[in-house]
Amino acid sequence: MPFDMGLIQRGARLRRSPFFAATQRYGARAYTVYNHMLFPVCFGDLEDEYWHLVNHVTLWDVAVERQVEITGPDAFAFTNMLTPRDLSRCAVGQGKYVVITADDGGIINDPVLLRLGENHFWLALADSDVLLWARGVVLSSGLRVEIREPDVSPLQVQGPKAKAVVRALFGDAVLALRYYYFLETALDGIPVVVTRTGWSGEVGYEIYLRDGSRGEELWERIMAAGRPHDIRPTGPSDIRRVEAGIFNWGADFTLANNVYEVGLDRLVDAGKPAGYIGRDALARIKADGVRQKLVGIEIDGDRIEFNATKWRVKAGNEAVGWVTSAIWSPRLKKNIGYAMLPVAHASLGTSVGLEIPDVGERGATVVPLPFVDPGKGIPKG
Repeated sequence: MPFDMGLIQRGARLRRSPFFAATQRYGARAYTVYNHMLFPVCFGDLEDEYWHLVNHVTLWDVAVERQVEITGPDAFAFTNMLTPRDLSRCAVGQGKYVVITADDGGIINDPVLLRLGENHFWLALADSDVLLWARGVVLSSGLRVEIREPDVSPLQVQGPKAKAVVRALFGDAVLALRYYYFLETALDGIPVVVTRTGWSGEVGYEIYLRDGSRGEELWERIMAAGRPHDIRPTGPSDIRRVEAGIFNWGADFTLANNVYEVGLDRLVDAGKPAGYIGRDALARIKADGVRQKLVGIEIDGDRIEFNATKWRVKAGNEAVGWVTSAIWSPRLKKNIGYAMLPVAHASLGTSVGLEIPDVGERGATVVPLPFVDPGKGIPKG
């Protein structure tokens, strides 16, 4: 008999966000668990939500992006030690997409980093326990820092009408924000940080609530400001993020992978003067070359559904790799996705075969990433 997912235990160990009651009230249909917290993933049909994101504006509860806050006299030196990016190039009031690297070069997490002060940083996390990692690292560092999870819970406002919504909330000043910059402000006394970021490939903002007791107020204020622009609560769109070439830690790569395998070598600042964890390993990996790469693929045939497991990739009769994410793009009218393949099979135009559960075998071709808007003109616009 099929397993009843409703039987999965939902105790107090799984945290609720400050917006949880609002997501229930507005009809969230499904949740997953992310960073030990319930995460609403859809409010309706996923393709309808995709088109609403592309054409209008959407509101997401992404409080699961738990923050690691690093403060103290040596906070800059310590945070700079966690990542290959040179944080001396990150101004106060600016954010950066970064990787946190292990001593073997593996990717522990790929958060958005915000620099709130000379020695004040937030790491907005993907689904892995960086708080524990950072606390372990500091024990032997000799640096004077405090590391904690603050009372901070982000929402995302994403879509082409997002600018109109945030302008109604915060005035013209928010429209002056450049991509990956932020401002600290308040909305009717609700303390927030507003960033020009998002996980959608569309125009977007994140609103970081700094007082969890006011989650309901903030949610309703955003919904009220968005109603003239047809705002709708949704989950994050996997269709749109795959089109945009956005990866999902835990699915598309893990601690077992490094930046050179997944095409994130731009996150290693060459010539960074300060040392960082994994520097020697990454230098060796770059010099030796990698054996596998994460690539874009187009999959032949009729529409497929979003993969719940990793699908086997074959070259002839030999199993050579795995599909990490795959989904139907209604805009492109194609099945698209990512696959981790040996370098010998990762060149553009290479044909491979897939084994798709309950579907059968399909052909696929290695293609460039991203599938839509390669210059990121949409989110930067």
